[in-house]
Amino acid sequence: MHLGRGFNEVKIGDHFENVMTMTETHLVMGAGLFGDFNPLHIDESFSARSRYGGRIAHGYLTSSFMASALGMLFHGTAIAYLEHCCKFTAPVRAGDTLTAQWTVTGKEAKPLHRGGIVSLAGKCLNQEKTIVAEATAKMLVQDNPA
Repeated sequence: MHLGRGFNEVKIGDHFENVMTMTETHLVMGAGLFGDFNPLHIDESFSARSRYGGRIAHGYLTSSFMASALGMLFHGTAIAYLEHCCKFTAPVRAGDTLTAQWTVTGKEAKPLHRGGIVSLAGKCLNQEKTIVAEATAKMLVQDNPA
């Protein structure tokens, strides 16, 4: 099995991105999975009268999409996802194509873990290049064998 990036294979300034289209299924499954049936997310007539003019995705769906990009980048090398802080700046709707962009902002070696902590800054944009979320993250990642 090919492993994702190791701590020894990333450097400050490295940039990674992932793309996904948020679908109606994501909204419905998110509401059911987490039990968040806020009418802004599930009731078209209610949400049409809101400041958003229609249904919007749960913030945690956008946040989880952003986090998944790191899970896949460090697949098999991640020891732990230590921190994730996300700020939502614009609504996301079913049909929006999202791009999560991450940049490595720091590295802290942890020799006892045979790797270290990778700090990252991220943003998520929709198809119109509107930033819909900004985030920071820290992952404990092992080295890949030489």
